[in-house]
Amino acid sequence: MPEKLFSQQDRKTIIDAIKQAERETSGEIQVHLENHCTGDVMDRAAEVFELLKMHKTQYRNAVLFYLAVEDHKFAILGDAGINRAVPPHFWEDIKEAMVVQFKKREFTEGLRKGIEMTGQQLQSHFPYDQKGDDNELPDEISFG
Repeated sequence: MPEKLFSQQDRKTIIDAIKQAERETSGEIQVHLENHCTGDVMDRAAEVFELLKMHKTQYRNAVLFYLAVEDHKFAILGDAGINRAVPPHFWEDIKEAMVVQFKKREFTEGLRKGIEMTGQQLQSHFPYDQKGDDNELPDEISFG
């Protein structure tokens, strides 16, 4: 069970990282964990992205951190609005920073770091708009 890999404190750390990252941006971040990913990890991440209705944000600026825990696979998937705005190497840089932590079995810290790096970029491309910025997606971790 992916739920067992992350203690209550780990989950709080991840959710707090999401809330902190979203505090300065209209961007939306979600984390989805499941045990297995058969097939291509990016294809599965795209399916989850759609299932969670992440493509329905106003500015198309949602980011999914997808982890298949037992299979040691993960993906970061940004919506069209973000991909138009960030530099080409952006997602690879974040993935590399996360892998450093994951190799040490520090999954919570890897996720926290990736979320923080994403939030920093989102701030510059999608600043927080106090007038009409709703939290369009839940900050809770979803499990498959």
